[in-house]
Amino acid sequence: MKEAEGSSLRILSSGWGKTEVENLGRGKDFKLWPGGGRNWDWSEYGTEHRSGVPPAEVEELVAHGSRVVILTTGRLNRLKIQETTLEYLKEKGVEVVVVRTGNGIKRYNEYINKGFKVGGLFHSTC
Repeated sequence: MKEAEGSSLRILSSGWGKTEVENLGRGKDFKLWPGGGRNWDWSEYGTEHRSGVPPAEVEELVAHGSRVVILTTGRLNRLKIQETTLEYLKEKGVEVVVVRTGNGIKRYNEYINKGFKVGGLFHSTC
C-alpha cells in the first residue's frame, strides 16, 4: 500500500489481467486515491461481477479525499455497480464516472492532468 499527500498515482499501462501503476508497480486490479493506492482484493467486501461493487469498496477512496471516483466495469462491461454504491458517493458529494476499463483509465489520467483529486476502482479483465 502507498499513502502520501499529493496527487493521484498515474496508471502507466494496462492490458488483460495486468495493470502498472506509478510507484505501486504491476498487479491485476487496483484501488487508487489521491496520494496512494493498493491492489484491489474483491474478496475483502464480497465484490462479484453479478452482484456488483458494494458501497464498502469506495469508502476508502472517499476517506482518502477523492472528489471524483472512476468505477470501471471491466473490459467487457461485466462488472456491475450496486445502486447503493452510487447513492453513497452522491451523498458524499463525489462526482462518479462509471465506464469500461480502457476508457476509465484514460479519463482517470486526464483528471490527474487537470489537478483533480481523483480515485477509482480498476478491473483489468472482463
